[in-house]
Amino acid sequence: MKLTILGGGGFRVPLVYRALLGDRAEGRVTDVVLHDLDAGRLSAVARVLAEQAVDVPDAPFVTATTDLDEALLGADFVFSAIRVGGLEGRAADERVALAEGVLGQETVGAGGIAYGLRTVPVAVDIARRVARLAPDAWVINFTNPAGLVTEAMSRHLGDRVIGICDSPVGLGRRVAQVLGHNPDEAFIDYVGLNHLGWLRGLHIAGRDELPRLLADPELLVSFEQGRLFGADWLQSLGAIPNEYLHYYYFNRDTVRAYQQAELTRGAFLRGQQALFYDDMRHPDTPALKAWHDTLAEREAAYMAENREAAGVGERAEEDLESGGYEKVALALMRAIARDERATLILNVRNGTTLAALDADAVIEVPCSVDANGAHPMSVAPLPGHATGLVCSVKAVEREVLAAADSGSLATAVKAFALHPLVDSVTVARRLAEGYREVHPGLAYLR
Repeated sequence: MKLTILGGGGFRVPLVYRALLGDRAEGRVTDVVLHDLDAGRLSAVARVLAEQAVDVPDAPFVTATTDLDEALLGADFVFSAIRVGGLEGRAADERVALAEGVLGQETVGAGGIAYGLRTVPVAVDIARRVARLAPDAWVINFTNPAGLVTEAMSRHLGDRVIGICDSPVGLGRRVAQVLGHNPDEAFIDYVGLNHLGWLRGLHIAGRDELPRLLADPELLVSFEQGRLFGADWLQSLGAIPNEYLHYYYFNRDTVRAYQQAELTRGAFLRGQQALFYDDMRHPDTPALKAWHDTLAEREAAYMAENREAAGVGERAEEDLESGGYEKVALALMRAIARDERATLILNVRNGTTLAALDADAVIEVPCSVDANGAHPMSVAPLPGHATGLVCSVKAVEREVLAAADSGSLATAVKAFALHPLVDSVTVARRLAEGYREVHPGLAYLR
């Protein structure tokens, strides 16, 4: 089975390959094609993968190419993990927004809109090429903003594109472990949009264990999300929000922390990964060790500004393990390729799942997966405060898609202005112009 990874020179690709190396079952991936526009980054990642494969019998064969059509031709699965504008673009997204006093995070608020505006046209081109060159392929989208990009691609690929994120899985695993249960035996009642969802229940053998957690303030602050949000607020909500909702619930605190930080997250990663890829130009650099060291530093600094705003200090050791987006991707591929039924939290078209949204809106919910793809499961309605936020952000995403399709600067301004974290049309106009000035990829907006 052939897997094509777009953004194959990306830093997290070895996580995917590590998961593939552990899959020994029939019908596994045998060929991996890495595609990237940067040949140097491709070479660096290929070296890491080669060291990972040492002493692993029948490891998936890896090739690399800068030719997109060549990479897609004949693929069974396509992972889209691109970053349009690179980490320099992410750092600029943060910088422009913070100068206006609003959040510049890569998937939330002004920064997420800017990232989406320059990513959607590229993602749509990829979707059209997949439809032409690999019409039977399944596209698994890692590219942020994941829900928005998945929805853009679904307009050309239908349900054959599925978005994934490790945040809901990581949250569910932490809650299960805090309650003393095996995460693999839990059903996670999680509903929302990508980076805008709530864990509303954790079911073990038909019993919801979340009320026990919510009733215990000490237990609530024993894991990362509990420390971020505080026991009182979680008890008020009656749910555990995705960590990205910290940007909404504690917006002023987070913006202040970002403004006071020595480096924003994008600037930190830009510098850190530049060192890694520079080191990899030397043939004597131990590739796998260099990658592991960089990964450990990256994970320790995750959401540092939010922890600063919440006054909770460094990440606890038990929180350093992510939900494992590569594990979610592998489980998704297995379920489709082998018809091994699985339940996974995924980004898929809504259908009739959430009555407040139309059928084509991409949402993030538990899905039943089989050879025919991912099918959203029935869920209880969201409470009013959550429904309002979901509908508001989905409306912004639709304006981003409309702006990308039409090239309308006025529509892009509308997207910025309607976002809950942008508090002025005047600011929205300055954001749109500021991003056009720093991003050549937004020159199409007129």
